[in-house]
Amino acid sequence: MNPYQQKKRWKYLLLAFATVIASGSLFYTSYLVKNIARSERTRAQVWAMSMRQILNSDDNDFLKYTIAVRDSLVVPAIVTDAKGDIRLSRGLDTTKTYIDLPSPGKKYDLQYFKDELEYMKKQHEPIRLQILGEENFVYYKDSALLTQLKIFPYVQLSVIAVFLLMAYTAFSSSRKSEQDQVWVGLAKETAHQLGTPISSLMAWIELMKEKFNAEDDVLVAEMENDVKRLEIVADRFSKIGSKPVLEEHGVYAVVKDFVDYFKVRVSKNITFEMSGNPHLKAGLNIPLFDWVIENLLKNAVNAIDGKGTIKVEISGNKVKNQVFIDVTDTGKGIPRSKFDTVFQPGYTTRKRGWGLGLSLTKRMIDNYHNGQIFVKDSELGKGTTFRIVLKNTRNDKQTKER
Repeated sequence: MNPYQQKKRWKYLLLAFATVIASGSLFYTSYLVKNIARSERTRAQVWAMSMRQILNSDDNDFLKYTIAVRDSLVVPAIVTDAKGDIRLSRGLDTTKTYIDLPSPGKKYDLQYFKDELEYMKKQHEPIRLQILGEENFVYYKDSALLTQLKIFPYVQLSVIAVFLLMAYTAFSSSRKSEQDQVWVGLAKETAHQLGTPISSLMAWIELMKEKFNAEDDVLVAEMENDVKRLEIVADRFSKIGSKPVLEEHGVYAVVKDFVDYFKVRVSKNITFEMSGNPHLKAGLNIPLFDWVIENLLKNAVNAIDGKGTIKVEISGNKVKNQVFIDVTDTGKGIPRSKFDTVFQPGYTTRKRGWGLGLSLTKRMIDNYHNGQIFVKDSELGKGTTFRIVLKNTRNDKQTKER
């Protein structure tokens, strides 16, 4: 299992674990809410029966007991008659009254009681109550405790989610910083280690030219090209971790130079085609940009099974002042769901791959060349097109003059 698949599996496991915790919390809170709601319904019924006994009973001793029960079971409630007129309220704002008569310390506010009544009607079915032969209705609403308990799990989960998000962001940032330091240290050490054998190889090539009079030998020339390529590779690694200097270059010429070098080192079953506008320019760091093109071409070669074609096209967008480099292969293609995934570290479809090529390519384009790279198009079994977008440093007028 490659690192990307392992990381993906851990994400799913953590998501499943978080879902179980959230579901358990909501289920248990729902259980408590139902029990408390049932208890409050019972309280409301007891309160309604105590009111009926108070109004219907002539027994003073029993009346005192009933009043005590009524006062001990406080549930916000309103009693209405069959017409819907308010007859009695309990547990509401004690500074307000629904009776339009002078009342010390109270304010007449019928609308408040009507609003509370409508709210109670939406919350619970009324309790029917016979008082002095007339049918009345008792409406009630949830207590403040029950209301808070209903909201609490969502508040709790929101706080936990925010905390986890902040912790994940901080952890990811710290891990990325640590990984960057490891990468920079490893890259610079690699460049340092390559320096000695490269210098030695250059000396051996010069000695071969002198001893065997091989100045014009094709094989020696190709060896020299490969040693120069090793120098470029070492230079690439030495530049990781520092901001590279970008210089204006003709994009077509730079890409063509590397394609010409690369195509003679792969299978003859793969055909290379190069086309486009030779006058477009962009700010490039040649060693790093060659690395980008190398990774894309290697990726294209690996995607082709047997014979195939790799097309490299340079074009521009005058409106947005951009340069496009499209690398198209006739390989196996990429599923649309993987268009973004292919740039993640560790993702690879090869058994022996590390899954770092496209990740490094994206970093070099995004961070060092201030550009973009993405999968422009792909179809399974037919091929893929990667597009690089860079800023065109040659203005439109100069382009037209050429």
